[in-house]
Amino acid sequence: MKDLKKTERIDILKDKMLAEPRYASIEQARIITRVYKENEDKSTVLKRALSLKAALEELEIAVQPEELIVGNRTKGVRAGVVFPESGLKWINEEFETLPTRPQDKFQVREEDIREFREEIYPYWHGRSMEDVISQNYGPEISAMAKVVKINQKDHAQGHICPDTKLWLELGPAGLAEKARQAKEQHPDNPEFYDAVILVMEGARTFMRRYARLLEKTAAENEAYRDDLLDLADICEALADRGAQTFHEAVQSLWFLFTILHMESNASSFSPGRMDQYLWPYYEKDIREGRLTEQKALEILEALWLKFNQIVYLRNQHSAKYFAGFPIGFNIAIGGVDEEGNDTYNDLSLLLLKAQYDLGLPQPNLSVRLNRNTSRELLQDAIQVVAKGSGMPQFFNDEAIIHTMVQDLGIEEKDARDYAIVGCVELTTHGNNLGWSDAAMFNLNKALELAMNHGKCLLTGEQIGPDFGGIEEFETFEELEEAFRKTIDHFIDEMMKAEVVVEKAHQDCLPTAFLSAVIDDCLDKGLDVTAGGAKYNLSGIQMIQVANLADSLAAIKELVYDEKRISREELKQALAENFEGHEITQTMLLKRAPKYGNDIQWVDDLGAKWAGYFRERMKDYTNYRGGPYHTGMYTVSAHVPMGENVGASADGRKAKEPLADGGMSPVYGRDMTGPTAVLKSVSRMDDSFTTNGGLLNMKFLPEFFRTQTGRDKFEHFLRAFVDLEIPHIQFNVVNREDLIDAQIHPERHQSLTVRVAGYTAYFTELAGKLQDEIIERTSYADI
Repeated sequence: MKDLKKTERIDILKDKMLAEPRYASIEQARIITRVYKENEDKSTVLKRALSLKAALEELEIAVQPEELIVGNRTKGVRAGVVFPESGLKWINEEFETLPTRPQDKFQVREEDIREFREEIYPYWHGRSMEDVISQNYGPEISAMAKVVKINQKDHAQGHICPDTKLWLELGPAGLAEKARQAKEQHPDNPEFYDAVILVMEGARTFMRRYARLLEKTAAENEAYRDDLLDLADICEALADRGAQTFHEAVQSLWFLFTILHMESNASSFSPGRMDQYLWPYYEKDIREGRLTEQKALEILEALWLKFNQIVYLRNQHSAKYFAGFPIGFNIAIGGVDEEGNDTYNDLSLLLLKAQYDLGLPQPNLSVRLNRNTSRELLQDAIQVVAKGSGMPQFFNDEAIIHTMVQDLGIEEKDARDYAIVGCVELTTHGNNLGWSDAAMFNLNKALELAMNHGKCLLTGEQIGPDFGGIEEFETFEELEEAFRKTIDHFIDEMMKAEVVVEKAHQDCLPTAFLSAVIDDCLDKGLDVTAGGAKYNLSGIQMIQVANLADSLAAIKELVYDEKRISREELKQALAENFEGHEITQTMLLKRAPKYGNDIQWVDDLGAKWAGYFRERMKDYTNYRGGPYHTGMYTVSAHVPMGENVGASADGRKAKEPLADGGMSPVYGRDMTGPTAVLKSVSRMDDSFTTNGGLLNMKFLPEFFRTQTGRDKFEHFLRAFVDLEIPHIQFNVVNREDLIDAQIHPERHQSLTVRVAGYTAYFTELAGKLQDEIIERTSYADI
């Protein structure tokens, strides 16, 4: 693999992609609006299918002469697609500010704004899913927003790993035929099958349109003529059958994900275990002489570029929680097979090489580890980590598989074949609607309310029940009881909102195309939003256990056990944001022990309340009839969620960020080295993170410059496996480089960093998030 090189073609395509400005696009919104107006008498299921079919037939498309993989949902790259069915109110309010907002900017065209306001928004006002949710439960969702962030309110469902093997085998023509046959067996729900057939016909047309455009481009570009004509033949063939060669399989895969995004305009449709399901195509072509390793790498790197050409347009508020365009094309390599044996292959190493060469934010590359992971795979992965793109991240089969089986009732063969969606969310491959981004629950705000009679320290507003105040609690146990009651209250409110949101998805956004590539939907005749998948989960994120453990430890030790700080003084210090109470703040910061330093009783405090929250999830069933479970990750929500929390007993001032990651210590408080961090994190039971857990760490680049350093790092990762921690990821960068990138962003346009489960361009992040990344603890040794 070391002799393989990134080609000039890939460099040309990358430069073109990065040079193209990013615009908001109303083209698909225009088509969807027209189709809905023309079909007012039809059901939502059919209107959705007809509008996707029309988009596939009509959207303007483009190819570059150098391309080996084609397809996009707009003519330009990295466009922010305006999607009316899910919600437009925020677009109406923010359209003009998209180019100037703090995070995730888009250019706009004046003529698009006019058309949007005159033609598109008036039709959809009051009809979109966002409007339906707001009408049914808007005030209640707003009332809990400082404690619970309800997600999925203004976009369709993503965070899913489709059945890629089925798609590659059958293609749209085969799936349409499968739907026709299933319709005969299930005559009670013909509209569902009619919708699947419509969208698959649209997909076939979409592929043929690219074939015609490639033929036209070939006639105008002699240098790339043969390759363009070959690719045209591939697109034409894929319209009629499944993939037969490696190049066909990769192109077919990209068509799948492009169309999924066109249907739902959501994030985190994940390719999953590419090194496993693409292997038969790769191995056969290599064996029969149709393919070389160098050509395979070039095709994969062309795909890598395509993964970076789709982004998701979020509102300004959500962009702070999901900063840096984390679209979430998560690829997992390595791990065990169906029999539980470690498996990797040459394709695993080629996928690592593609990331090493390109260093782009997408795809979100993950490596599955187990106790028998090969040294070859691990050392190649470490070389990519050392390059500094924030990838790959690592997942632990030893922590994840048995917990999926025991805690969620997943069949063992499905658990062994787990994939990752989005940032770090865990799923089974091709048969699961995990709804992993259902909500985020701010445990630290709940503690604030429990200590302050249910009142917000920032505004004085009564936003929770009054279960007493810190000045009244004679014992630490009394405080914990008020905290428990506060958590219970907001969990109950959250679950009422979740029912409203899931019902709105079923009513407003059925997804025929996605349903066709999720196992059991075609067999049941049931849309994936209505529970058609084999597994139907919902995931809630706990935010943020590190701050919670630090706060509770400080209160227990300094207020109740040692009585160094009175309850009245703590109440006053927090209310006044430590102004005039600097000694108290210093004691909270310096004298109380902290999570992440291998101090068991502190770690156990965090684990106790994470465990309580996880157990409460078992009292509820989601709208599709499946279980709720929990995760510990933030995306970038630790910054805006910190803005909702007043001064806290861990010494943190009001509105400052919470800990990054999800299982990570608060930055700067892990003082006893990376191994101590692992031991602290290992005290979080794996059942807390069946929806995904996230541990962020930062190492200095010089650590990796010798084989000794890389060997130490391998031992560190094997210790991570032995401790059965589900996830770990790394930034490898100098603090000085990050500071210089803040001052001179034009010098660091290609600098990527790990945010929280995903990688983003550092210079595209807002200032507060940049500052938080800079302040994370850096390790020079293990």
